[in-house]
Amino acid sequence: MVKYYSNFNIKKIHKGSIILIGNFDGLHLGHQKLFKLAQSYKKKYNLKIGVINFNPMPKMFFNKRLKNFRISSVEQKINLLSKHKVDFVITKKFDKKFSKIKALNFITEILKKKLNSKYIFVSNNFRFGNNREGGVNLLIENEKNYNYKIVKPKPLIKNKKIVSSSLIRNLLENGLLEKANKLLDRNWTVVGVVQKGRQVGKKIGFPTCNIDIDDYVLAKPGVYAVQVLRKNNSKYIKGIANLGYRPTFNQKKILLEVHLFNFSGNLYNKLLSVEFLKFIRAEKKFKNVKQLSAQIKKDLNIAKKTK
Repeated sequence: MVKYYSNFNIKKIHKGSIILIGNFDGLHLGHQKLFKLAQSYKKKYNLKIGVINFNPMPKMFFNKRLKNFRISSVEQKINLLSKHKVDFVITKKFDKKFSKIKALNFITEILKKKLNSKYIFVSNNFRFGNNREGGVNLLIENEKNYNYKIVKPKPLIKNKKIVSSSLIRNLLENGLLEKANKLLDRNWTVVGVVQKGRQVGKKIGFPTCNIDIDDYVLAKPGVYAVQVLRKNNSKYIKGIANLGYRPTFNQKKILLEVHLFNFSGNLYNKLLSVEFLKFIRAEKKFKNVKQLSAQIKKDLNIAKKTK
């Protein structure tokens, strides 16, 4: 899979392709349905598949106060896309200049001139151009003018709800991790670098790896059973994680702390992928460290039994 960053100057071999436009945050079952449909077009018309996504996500660009929103990082998303037989990905930097482009110019200069798109897959609520002036209707109106065809797949519905990134964020924020994982078709995962913390966990007998969650959506603060992968290592290490503010110690910054089972070694500055398996309990403030330690032992027993 070829990766393009910040511009639409793609190779000749990729022009005249099937183009999918969107954030594809989490690459959930709804997105996967879309890619399966695109694969059928690829086979039928002998075309390549390309994806246009944006960084930062437009919603985060326009609302600078919007933090903890992403289900997946940009790197995770690109890795997931490679598993869906995508031929190329364009990750366009979403900045002030690009946000001001006229909707019709986006069609003429990018979709036609730069990409020569043949089939364009978009959701029904897709908006583009300055002040979100463009929509699906404008794209359809210009099909014949620029020799492309718009495809609007029907959304995937599970339990009478449309499977969407917004739904998955809501599930994570409410502690419904297992439901979120089913819609993601994988374990929700946070990737981050281990930082040196206050070593509170080590002092009470439960050393942890501290990871800043950056822009990741804030799942319900609490204790989770997890499994962890180190970079360039395919062997999982099971563990337990606390995602939250550590109210017992009056911590004000959100932090992911991971305690690994049957592991010893220095992981400072190492990149870890933390997969969330089970929500064990909500975060709680304890009267003292003794009460906290007793609760941690109970949590550990649950985490060790989680598959």
